Amino acid sequence: MKYSLSTLPNRFRVLVVSMPQLESATVTIWVKTGSRMEEARVSGISHFLEHMVFKGSKKRPSAKEIFGAVDAIGGDFNAATSKDWTNFYIKVRSSNLEEAFDVLSDMILNPLLLTEELEREKGVIVEELRMHEDTPMIHIGDVFEQLIFQGNSLGRDIIGTEKTIRSVKRDDFVRYRSIYYHTRNMLLTIAGGVKEHDVTNLTNKYFRDLNSLGRTVKGKNFRSSQKKPMVKLHSKKKEQGHFILGYLGNGRTYEGKYIDSVLAVILGGGASSRLFIEVRERRGLAYAVKTSFERYLETGYIGTQAGVDVKRIDEAIKVTLGEHYKLANGKSPISAKELKKAKEFIKGNVALSLEDTRDVDSFFGEQALFLEEVLTPEEVFKKIDAVSVEDVVRAAKKLFRQDRLNLAIIGPYESQERFEKLIK
Repeated sequence: MKYSLSTLPNRFRVLVVSMPQLESATVTIWVKTGSRMEEARVSGISHFLEHMVFKGSKKRPSAKEIFGAVDAIGGDFNAATSKDWTNFYIKVRSSNLEEAFDVLSDMILNPLLLTEELEREKGVIVEELRMHEDTPMIHIGDVFEQLIFQGNSLGRDIIGTEKTIRSVKRDDFVRYRSIYYHTRNMLLTIAGGVKEHDVTNLTNKYFRDLNSLGRTVKGKNFRSSQKKPMVKLHSKKKEQGHFILGYLGNGRTYEGKYIDSVLAVILGGGASSRLFIEVRERRGLAYAVKTSFERYLETGYIGTQAGVDVKRIDEAIKVTLGEHYKLANGKSPISAKELKKAKEFIKGNVALSLEDTRDVDSFFGEQALFLEEVLTPEEVFKKIDAVSVEDVVRAAKKLFRQDRLNLAIIGPYESQERFEKLIK
């Protein structure tokens, strides 16, 4: 799979993945900002702005008109906010590419940000916040990052708090956009049945007025001061106990990230992984258990998540912890067959996801936004194939240390000390 990456005269970068066999294309605008870049008093403004651009623009002054324009071409239309990026996308038939550019550029360049819409949307976002808090399978990730990144903006929830949401004013959006929404901090990606020269012409036509002044603003670097295992209990009456057990790791630029990916799959990456077999199949402790990596620019973590019987959570945590240490200390060696299976699992999942232009867009876009080198899927597969058993064990020894261990829990429990003793 090939791509082209170019910079237009206004310094706006454009990445194109031409897939001529397809009749669809996904157009995405990426902005290199998210909740970690926000001031504490307006925490959640990145996500709030994501909502507001759909509420009316210069050419289409209402949400009905914006969505109607996309419905009229049968498009798929949405946006997302993370801790370090925000994006907006439209997926359409290739023949409707110019309409997609027209709608997307109008929203991004000319949002009305009407005060009455802003006040109305506050209620919507507060309800979204409450829905997350009432869904422990989702909220446990927030609790874990509050713990592992405490003292840094990475520890704040993407959506903000009810107080900060209700305090945001129109001027806050205007100021925020002036800082982050400019060509040096943005990227346009397109994947699908398109030609590069057509994309270049449309980008010049519809994004020529995008602000070219400004600089990339980074969030405050995270430096951990952790020296012992840490626990955070969010006490709540629920039918299940949810936990994430994880270890502080490395960021997006870390050269060993492909080794880490193989390690995560061996532990809890599929229905035949060590933790799935031990926690679910042999002990019946959970319906699902999964290990994965989360990475930001300079830091990250590996975490294992499960929802379990509230009365058996201690056993589930012990078993999960034990599987991590058995892999690191050599008591449960990795076989050549297990290593090969993990590699094929990763490559297969990536290959299947890249059958959709939206996923192709994300695969290349997130790399281009943060990294100096953008790898193709084939280049990633080569790095995965190069991982050895020794590499994985060495990574496990480095990661699975007591002074990196963190445990977050949501459930009907009163004593945090109980869990602190458990992991020590």
